[in-house]
Amino acid sequence: MAEILEVSPKGKKCAAMEGLVEEAEEMISDFKDPHVLDAALIAAAQKVEHYEIASYGTVITFAKMLQDNEEIVNLLKETIQEEKDTDGKLTEVAENLVNERAAHISA
Repeated sequence: MAEILEVSPKGKKCAAMEGLVEEAEEMISDFKDPHVLDAALIAAAQKVEHYEIASYGTVITFAKMLQDNEEIVNLLKETIQEEKDTDGKLTEVAENLVNERAAHISA
């Protein structure tokens, strides 16, 4: 996208994302059972996905409002769909396998 807009890509450290990563790292030491850890890490990964979905949604809205390049809007829509697909796959794995195993350990 930077090439299309003819800008140099720059970024800032995201405190919110950093916090989500720190939270996931804490889970690694908090949960010793691998099944419970798997469930916790899926939850942590979904938090990241949801943050990304919200961020891309906002950027898409701004791009449309600014009547930005339609190619950019389409690329952003593809990216948000990839994030939603990933979230769906994580939900499927959690609901169909991981959470059940973790529940038997916790019970």
